[in-house]
Amino acid sequence: MKKLLIYDDVTPVTRKAHGPLSLKKGKTYEFARQTNAVPVVLAEFPLAAGEYAIVFTEANEGIVPAVILGARDKENAYVGADGNWGANYVPAFVRRYPFVFATDDKAETFTLMIDQSYSGFNAEGKGERLFDAEGENTAFLNNTLNFLREYQAQFTRTRAFGKKLEDLGLLEPVEARVPLPNDPTRRLTGFKIVNRDKLKALAADQLAPMLKNDELELIFLHLFSLRNLNRLHEKLAALVTQEAEPVV
Repeated sequence: MKKLLIYDDVTPVTRKAHGPLSLKKGKTYEFARQTNAVPVVLAEFPLAAGEYAIVFTEANEGIVPAVILGARDKENAYVGADGNWGANYVPAFVRRYPFVFATDDKAETFTLMIDQSYSGFNAEGKGERLFDAEGENTAFLNNTLNFLREYQAQFTRTRAFGKKLEDLGLLEPVEARVPLPNDPTRRLTGFKIVNRDKLKALAADQLAPMLKNDELELIFLHLFSLRNLNRLHEKLAALVTQEAEPVV
């Protein structure tokens, strides 16, 4: 059973356990094949909005934005049969794999974790070492830590943005029809979007700071991205057709 959407067997990274080990990151995204949505942070909106539908979902962390990748459980229309990602921009949540930060209940302490089930994790020296011969972090591991720290900082801001939209009463639950050849009544549910009329009804003193800190731009990118539900529909239809083709 998957944990944290795409992780199977996470464990803390330590010099004692992982000192002699290496990581060879492949080009396949097979590990994300059964994930139908992943979170995105605000810094990703400009690129993600061009290729995915960005919506808002309720998670343990609060209201967070996510990109829709499939319409059924364990379905990702963006991972091809060859394991390649079918879009130019790959979300940071996916790119950080097999690493992830774990935190305590107060979110004050963060621990670097790795998915030990990842096929590129090895003791044969293939790829990048995590620690050097003296047991110190390699440049690769430090770059990974910097990437995760930046992601965590962005996630904190992203969570605050979701809470603000909810507090302002701008979000509404919706569903989208994605009729498929073998399932003409298929619908996407369980997500929220910004209600345009409620946004227009905000008072000037509420809109002004949102304009100044780029929150309005983020909202417009979110609304613009919803057109990509049509792109998702096309990918899902192609996936269903591929599944229905006989094996020869």
